[in-house]
Amino acid sequence: MPRRSRPDGEESLAELLDQLPEELSAQAFTHASWVDQRARSYERLAFIGDAVLSLAVSTDLYPRFESYGAGRLTKVRAQAVSGASCARVALGIGVPERLCQAAPEGEGRSAGMLLASERVLASICEAVIGAAYLAFGFERTAAAVVRSFQGEVEDSLEHPVDYKSVLQERLARRAEVVSYRIASEQGPAHERSFVAVAEVAGREVGRGEGKTKKGAEQEAALQALDALDGA
Repeated sequence: MPRRSRPDGEESLAELLDQLPEELSAQAFTHASWVDQRARSYERLAFIGDAVLSLAVSTDLYPRFESYGAGRLTKVRAQAVSGASCARVALGIGVPERLCQAAPEGEGRSAGMLLASERVLASICEAVIGAAYLAFGFERTAAAVVRSFQGEVEDSLEHPVDYKSVLQERLARRAEVVSYRIASEQGPAHERSFVAVAEVAGREVGRGEGKTKKGAEQEAALQALDALDGA
């Protein structure tokens, strides 16, 4: 028997997953290699789930940290919704067991191999979010996302990471690679300022300024992450 819905803010993604319509639930756990049309796999749901996840976490962070500027908020969000974070949440909501159950006959070994991929786990987590959004709307889904990602948000606040690594990870999911170049440097040696540009396939995706080359590259990566979330 499906669980009865609870007030917004009290449900988790696992509980919304239990209540998904059968068609959406099945699609959220269907790998592209198991169907003849990629549109029937979890990829489309992951696409919309990624946007819902970012907006849900942003909406939660904005009023909680009034003293944080846009840059710091972006850093916290980027880490909290990273592939590694999504993969950990996927484990917490029972994705491995459900993926194995959803595997077509003869694909059990394939499912086991897929579960070894952080990228697959993260994508299915996003697909579940996308499916919940389509079934229950943004407010209910966002509340469940915030509840389920609370630990990831707190970890990102206490243990900030290298945003060049976060950007590289995000782009790897698109089979893209980022490179950096120093566009300019100004000022005397004791007060130098650098401008770094992050590029993908020769196209600028972010630009940042810092007192060191590494600092400028971090800011460029941050701007690129912000641009990706707004795309």
